[in-house]
Amino acid sequence: MGYYEFSIDVPVEAKEALMNMANEAGSLGVIDNEKSLVIYFPDHPGIEQLIRDFRSFKTILKNAGLPHDFSFGYVYISERDWNESWKKKFQPIDVGQNMSIIPPWKEPRSGRINLIIDPGMAFGTGHHDTTRTCLEHIERISREGLKDRFLDVGTGTGILAIGASKLGFREVVGVDIDPLAIDAAKRNAVLNGLNNVTILPGTISVTEGVYDVIAANLLSDILVAFAHEISARLKEGGTALLSGMIIGQEDEVIAVMEKKGLKFRERHYDGVRWVTLVVTH
Repeated sequence: MGYYEFSIDVPVEAKEALMNMANEAGSLGVIDNEKSLVIYFPDHPGIEQLIRDFRSFKTILKNAGLPHDFSFGYVYISERDWNESWKKKFQPIDVGQNMSIIPPWKEPRSGRINLIIDPGMAFGTGHHDTTRTCLEHIERISREGLKDRFLDVGTGTGILAIGASKLGFREVVGVDIDPLAIDAAKRNAVLNGLNNVTILPGTISVTEGVYDVIAANLLSDILVAFAHEISARLKEGGTALLSGMIIGQEDEVIAVMEKKGLKFRERHYDGVRWVTLVVTH
């Protein structure tokens, strides 16, 4: 099996739509850079079909009133060369006051809390604005002493769960519906030497009890759908970090969360595209 790596220069206003299109077309993962996307596909659909999909999507964007003048190129990557491709794209970054996200093939950074992340075929290297913002808030919350139970809904590579564990949370649970994400998150917990991180297949409904902090870095419609369960799983006095929304979608999410008994506290803009909400019980 081989892979196609698409490099796409795309206006930020069309990024979300393009990522959704790629997911529906069977993408294996996305690296979201500031002005471009790197998207990976398996080779079995055939390159001709993938090119047709991207070209046709320009018309869809145009009809939706979104910028549609994106450009793309691609290379074929053999299975043998997959890890080398990731290594070139995934470089260490510092997040918050004390954390660094590093791949396992790089040396840990001295004097910092190192989150070792091997993305494999799952989403979540920490380069996305919303992931960094969530980690910064988890770090802030940990300094306030709220460090008992932590839940990460849609854990991806497990990066937020691993961050919470290394910042001192006693018990950490991550859930995801994607088998590739479950595999990646479990492997990353082992890479970091953590024994208090549990990764479960499924949605928030498979969890038990209540949590001091819940992180949900998801699309807005999923946040709305999970509002009742987020409220039910959040401990009295606890904090939920809701991210993954495009600016302009947050008011609906706030309204639904408040109907479920949660209180809106803060709104943080992540770059020019995304917004993160802080709500409490």
